[in-house]
Amino acid sequence: MGEHVHVRVNHSLGVTEDGELIEMSRCRCGATFSRTYQPQEGLPEE
Repeated sequence: MGEHVHVRVNHSLGVTEDGELIEMSRCRCGATFSRTYQPQEGLPEE
């Protein structure tokens, strides 16, 4: 059998109390991953 390659499938998005965006994804094997994005400083877009 060949080597396993994680295929990250988007699972959910959320926002922390600090305003950071959290992207959650998971693989069919059960592995989970998260990535956090910090907002840019300045005025919100219109």
